Amino acid sequence: MMTLDTVGVHRQARVIMIDGGHRIRSYLNTLGIHIGDWLTVVQRAPFRGPVLVEIHGSRVALGRGIATKIRVDMDGVLESLSGSTEVFGAGS
Repeated sequence: MMTLDTVGVHRQARVIMIDGGHRIRSYLNTLGIHIGDWLTVVQRAPFRGPVLVEIHGSRVALGRGIATKIRVDMDGVLESLSGSTEVFGAGS
């Protein structure tokens, strides 16, 4: 399990846990981010800038402080924004 701010660009991850209290969970719920959801990291800004993620067909920018509170699990699939999919396994 890792935090969202460490996920590579164009990688998919599943939200496993959200650290923090009611306000953080409520904020993420209003953005459409819930435990069990799959999201794709679209871009990470340099110098500890925001993380741009795509979830449920929408793009959302999350500050790194919030991104560190979202625990995710990787699936090993790299999906480009053009729609092609590439699977990375132990033999890659």
